[in-house]
Amino acid sequence: MSGDDTAVEELLRELAPQVLGALVRRYGHFDAAEDAVQEALLAAAVQWPKEGRPDHPRAWLITVASRRLTDQFRSEEARQRRETTAAAMAPPEDLTAPPADEQAPAEDDTLTLLFLCCHPALTPSSQVALTLRAVGGLNTAQIARAFLVPEATMGQRISRAKQRVKSSGIPFALPPKGERADRISAILHVLYLIFNEGYTTTSGPDLQRTELTAEAIRLTRSVHRLLPADGEVAGLLALMLLTDARRTTRSDPDGTLIPLADQDRSRWDQQSIKEGVALVTHTLAHAPLGPYQLQAAIAAVHSEAPRAQETDWPQILALYELLTRLAPNPMVTLNHAVALAMVHGPRAGLDLLRDLDTDERLAGHHRLDAVRAHLLEMAGDEEAARENYRQAARRTTSLPEQRYLESKAAHLSP
Repeated sequence: MSGDDTAVEELLRELAPQVLGALVRRYGHFDAAEDAVQEALLAAAVQWPKEGRPDHPRAWLITVASRRLTDQFRSEEARQRRETTAAAMAPPEDLTAPPADEQAPAEDDTLTLLFLCCHPALTPSSQVALTLRAVGGLNTAQIARAFLVPEATMGQRISRAKQRVKSSGIPFALPPKGERADRISAILHVLYLIFNEGYTTTSGPDLQRTELTAEAIRLTRSVHRLLPADGEVAGLLALMLLTDARRTTRSDPDGTLIPLADQDRSRWDQQSIKEGVALVTHTLAHAPLGPYQLQAAIAAVHSEAPRAQETDWPQILALYELLTRLAPNPMVTLNHAVALAMVHGPRAGLDLLRDLDTDERLAGHHRLDAVRAHLLEMAGDEEAARENYRQAARRTTSLPEQRYLESKAAHLSP
């Protein structure tokens, strides 16, 4: 892809939610407007690299998408009524100049769109897919490739999500102030899910999907720009930056997974680390404490250790103890057990893991077996460690993780 093509793609990603917001605000009909915007984005991706970028790219997209939308209205059964409405709102013919109401500073509807896409009426998988399509500007094929599912399957998932939005009568508006904190938490959770799926892909031959991590960071930056005083938004962005800084050191050229302790820290992205540390330092001093901030603080402690042996594990343990009190969940307990083992010995960590054996949320999850195997290996119980590594390898659907776990088990074979 040429530099011009990349620049066009980045611009279209940035403009996609603004254009969709303008159409939904003007016409309603989220599902039809979203389809029209996707067509306009495709037209721009084809035309702009050949014919040059228009003077007013946002207005160009709104105009093209509006025409697609009015064409859809004309083909529906309520033709006369919808034609009348569309005619009253028809966009100008000149695609190079903005419509009259676009000449004023544009209202950014990105946050409103995120609230819509992450509405509690939708399932988590639908929230993720709709966010990537409507706010991220990705087409169905791109999202399907990122999640390793057939395009038809992803298309059906997105279609069902849009129908759910339509049938539920979800308004295109910011939620009432009393609901915003919970709804922002839902948005951040969706962005966190997107990042995690990109950083450690749950299935398939690749360890990570960089297009998903990049998109999650881009979208979280957008939310941070809109809500600069929200500590958890800043915390999540910091967590993503600090974690993604290790991306290029997580595997060998042949795809072999490299654990954190063995990574070449000189190759970590220092610019991302600097930005992430600055973000979390500022938000911890100025905002109410939240779980994403604590996770970012833990990532910052790891990033500041020049060697694995110099990691400040007592500080990490204290942060995990605070995180456990603030937002307990089994994944936090898994990581807490590792920190506990590094400070007080592997048996202390193994004792903590026993609490998870009856937790249905982790039933059959390979990470519990993998962490237990690691702590058993630390404790010198190689036979039990080997069996747990093998069990973890059988349960994971990620081929790089499977190969790594199998190699660990083979290393411990008598």
